[in-house]
Amino acid sequence: MTARSKSSAPKRPPRARHTQVDPVSVELIRNSLVAATEEMKSVLMRTSYNMIIYEALDFTVGLFDRAGQTLSIGLGLPTFIRGMSDVVKAKVARWGLSGIHPGDILLTNDAYTTGAHLNHLTFSIPVFHKGKIVAFSTCMAHWQDIGGILNGMTTDIFSEGLQIPLVKYHVRGRLNTEMRDLILMNVRRPDRALGDLEAQLSACRVGVRHMEEMLARHGAETVASAIKVIMDHSEAEARARVRAMPDGVYVAEAQMDDDGIDIDQPVPIRVKVTIRGGEMTVDLSGVSPQVKGFYNSGAGVACAQVAFKCLTLPRDNPINDGSFRPLKVIVPPGTVVSATHPAPMRVWMTYPMTVVDTIFKALAPAIPEDVIAGHHADLMIANVNGIHPRDGRLWIYLGGLIGGGWGAKSNEDGANCTVCMNDGDTHNGPSEQVENKFPLLVRHYRLRQDSGGAGEFRGGLGAEAEVLALSLINYQTRVDRVNNPPWGLAGGASAMGNQIGMRGADGKETLFPGGKVNTRLKAGEAYILRSGGGGGFGKPQKRAREAVLRDLRLGYISAEAALRDYGVSAGGGNE
Repeated sequence: MTARSKSSAPKRPPRARHTQVDPVSVELIRNSLVAATEEMKSVLMRTSYNMIIYEALDFTVGLFDRAGQTLSIGLGLPTFIRGMSDVVKAKVARWGLSGIHPGDILLTNDAYTTGAHLNHLTFSIPVFHKGKIVAFSTCMAHWQDIGGILNGMTTDIFSEGLQIPLVKYHVRGRLNTEMRDLILMNVRRPDRALGDLEAQLSACRVGVRHMEEMLARHGAETVASAIKVIMDHSEAEARARVRAMPDGVYVAEAQMDDDGIDIDQPVPIRVKVTIRGGEMTVDLSGVSPQVKGFYNSGAGVACAQVAFKCLTLPRDNPINDGSFRPLKVIVPPGTVVSATHPAPMRVWMTYPMTVVDTIFKALAPAIPEDVIAGHHADLMIANVNGIHPRDGRLWIYLGGLIGGGWGAKSNEDGANCTVCMNDGDTHNGPSEQVENKFPLLVRHYRLRQDSGGAGEFRGGLGAEAEVLALSLINYQTRVDRVNNPPWGLAGGASAMGNQIGMRGADGKETLFPGGKVNTRLKAGEAYILRSGGGGGFGKPQKRAREAVLRDLRLGYISAEAALRDYGVSAGGGNE
């Protein structure tokens, strides 16, 4: 480890005496924590104002202990598996437990604390029991606008919007009106912003209520003891899974197309994974230094945690900090996933998903049955906005989120048209909602034929959306992995990469050589988003003929691709 590197792993809190707790109480408390964060999710989705929250699920809610350790997270975004815990710890460090009082509501959107961009406002409400803080209920959600430049590239954090340091939005139960007014003065649609703000507070209050009821029902000592058991159990399960992996040092690399400023200058992503003695170390020291464009983030530790969770406890295991005790992460400051002030971070989410992909790629020789080939690895966002002819007001839409192909596994085809892995439960905006709210017409939204990589198991298919402008719109894309498509594994073929285009009023299609486009479209012109597929797994010659014929019937592959990649004619014969 270099002198400037730091190793990050969840630290055990100081050992304390705990009362014995019976297994029934442990399970009741375990499920109560999960139920709390699930209800927090539901409340936020039902009360928020913007589609990016209630449809796309661009948010995360969670419960944390008094030290900021994760007790349970209701995920919209898996990448916030780490960020919210860091925010709670920063708030405790800022005021100290003695400086946080009943009725306080703590707020920040500091990008270098959350690890993301300024659009993610994070509120926390402390939970008190017998005069002592025992937990925090927290909600992060994406606001459509937080000020700053609306279109075009940003090159520092100052141009990206209002920066809110660690502040108290409520002080001992009283609204900090100056803080509210400052926020609303700096956003373009304060009515929408205020609605989302109150929705976040409602979600936090639900978490507080659940924790208070749990403490009243079981008692603080029993809850604390049960949480310790839950954490230790998660650790034991994760450690056992790591011990089953062969010890060794595994490396892989990939690259991004460019940073949006130095066009066609690839950005390297290099990872090293070491497995030894029931522990995994993910070293991100080889990842590119932070870049000039707005693709930086502070999500390096989160990338490793997302990959680790997928590989160890992927299914019915609540997320808590015990899960990550066998994981260590080395990430020096100043990389694209550990950026330092004043690096721009508006499109923070793009590079981390390729980092996760590359961790899987590194481990493919060791645990081929547990990894997937490369996936399309981009949110496929089009930043679309304009003045609505209906009311003359500004509208903002993060067009796209169309999903794409995921990589195939060693025994299964990749998933079709699924949102990239670091956004988990994120959904696209339904076409009906888009057409109702904005001056846009969705001409089609369909699977992209032949986009999945060929293999014994085929990669998932990407999607294609074509959207017609009904009035003048601004159209900006931030898409990567256009020229660095998803890779195959074990002899599987690469998939098609992402692709951006537009169609003129005369019907002529124009394709752009890269994914960074900033232009205007007039009424009658359309934008085109095509997401990449997933890489194939295994040699295409080994694919079952019946599977190839099924793909032909479903339109997943063309007759030309069936013959070229698999040697199977449309008539069903081998050639």
